[in-house]
Amino acid sequence: MRFWRGLALLAAALALSACGGRHATRPAGSTVAGQSQSQGTRHGWFHRGDDTSLPQDRRYGDKTDSSPTGAPPAFIATLPEPVPKAEPRSLYGNKSPYTVLGQTYRVLPSARGYDERGIASFYGNKFHGYKTSNLEDYDMYQFTAASKVLPLPSYARVTNLANGKSVIVRVNDRGPFHENRIIDLSYAAAVRIGVWPKGTGLVEVQGIDPSAPGGEPPAPHTVTADAGSPGIYLQVGAFSDPANAERVAAQLRQANFAPVQVEQVQVNGRTIRRVRVGPLDGVDRADQVTARIEGMGLPRPQVAVD
Repeated sequence: MRFWRGLALLAAALALSACGGRHATRPAGSTVAGQSQSQGTRHGWFHRGDDTSLPQDRRYGDKTDSSPTGAPPAFIATLPEPVPKAEPRSLYGNKSPYTVLGQTYRVLPSARGYDERGIASFYGNKFHGYKTSNLEDYDMYQFTAASKVLPLPSYARVTNLANGKSVIVRVNDRGPFHENRIIDLSYAAAVRIGVWPKGTGLVEVQGIDPSAPGGEPPAPHTVTADAGSPGIYLQVGAFSDPANAERVAAQLRQANFAPVQVEQVQVNGRTIRRVRVGPLDGVDRADQVTARIEGMGLPRPQVAVD
């Protein structure tokens, strides 16, 4: 589901839009000025105007998000991926830090070195034709994405860890602000790597900085048949004091979470003990367990995909 986007936010140069639901989640539009006409417009799909002065519950034509019915359009299989190039930071959508739904986020100075695994979602019909956080039009038939932390615009390679399929996307939107999600893909990108029609998938997101020496797109993560599917874990805390780690682990075990693990790792020369629950059986289960852990008064856990 998409987030809010009021005129006040635009005036404040936030222009944040969110997503993060199970199915589709973001705005939509045609093309960036100076680029070729989008597939959506060329093939006659709707393009709606966007009155950003309207409140969130009245801004969009649809109440809920959805994806096109039937099989994906054949042209998605042959769409060229965007070619990363150095671009100036957008005037909108890059305020840092910013706060959404009580959570504060910081925008990275560049996509260089960004490499994170987690849960991807996607967004489609509801937001098609509406403004993204940097005031471009969202086109669900282009390879784009939304990130909470990557600068706008920037580029990333997204790899589905279940099948090894990958796609380069241009990040031009903020979100998803649904907990437990790290990236919101356009419908076309979700189709290309197999996140559609399920709605979510375990992915690796690798930032691309074309202005850096050797800034070519990274090679996608290799998935082998004998590697097995990655697991979803919820990290409830990381502690330097072993007693604190064991105290939280005991709380979780007493609440019948299983399995609960205390892992010892080295971080910047320090010994840290991570308290994790998992592996969990799928995204829905991870969402349910997250809600239960928060209900115990513990910090919101972080998703880890290993």
